[in-house]
Amino acid sequence: MTLLPLALVVLLAALLWWYRRWKQQQNRARLLATPLTEQQRAVTMRLVPILRRLPASLRPALEGRINLFLDQVTFHGNNGLEVSEEMKLSIAAQACLLVVNSPAWYETLRTVLVYPSAFQTHRGNHDGFVVHENRHTLLGESWARGPVVLSWADALHGGLDDSDGHNVVIHEFAHQLDALTGHTDGIPILRKGQAYAGWEAAMLDAFNVHLERVQSGRETLIDPYGATGHEEFFAEAIVTFFEKPQALREQEPALYDQLSELLALDPARWT
Repeated sequence: MTLLPLALVVLLAALLWWYRRWKQQQNRARLLATPLTEQQRAVTMRLVPILRRLPASLRPALEGRINLFLDQVTFHGNNGLEVSEEMKLSIAAQACLLVVNSPAWYETLRTVLVYPSAFQTHRGNHDGFVVHENRHTLLGESWARGPVVLSWADALHGGLDDSDGHNVVIHEFAHQLDALTGHTDGIPILRKGQAYAGWEAAMLDAFNVHLERVQSGRETLIDPYGATGHEEFFAEAIVTFFEKPQALREQEPALYDQLSELLALDPARWT
């Protein structure tokens, strides 16, 4: 038996790679063009009422992205939770709202872990040769290349109440967008033509005002948790952008404009 020439082996491998890539692109395009079923659409509108205000022109794009998300991501229930189709649709709809009019996508995300409610993690802190174990209770967690971890009780509540300024799914998926640069630091991949100087000025000015308000014990529009760092401020600002858009536009117009340009959305005008 003769061995194939090396050049032919390389050519066949390249052709196989391109074929697989072509098939993936075809599948992606098909999913993005596929609408939800009437039953799926009813579930998302019921569990994520903010979608009722989404402009009609954006709804086909949202539904296609939801289908792509559900095809790409595997959901795992923890602590005995069985993840239902309704849970998947609720989480996917909230996550895809951030990218409904954007070229950005959660390319590396393959897994979403869902707990029934708030969950605990163990973090080790090194102190010389001693490791201290700390327990933290969380509603959600986002790792740079996945997974995203969510409390279903809080994901459900965040989706159902679209005006209280709290949404764990939007918060954690804002971190996913932030991490597309390779760093989670409050500086996402900006839109083509969006100036970094304008982004930096708006974010830093708003963050410093927010931090001063929190430190002085005054009420804040953006959740106080945003004062813990630029990355958390970015995530909480996006939650406020969707859930209290008119107030954010009035109080922090430069920040609102930057987020609106980044996501190509203007929720303050949604009715």
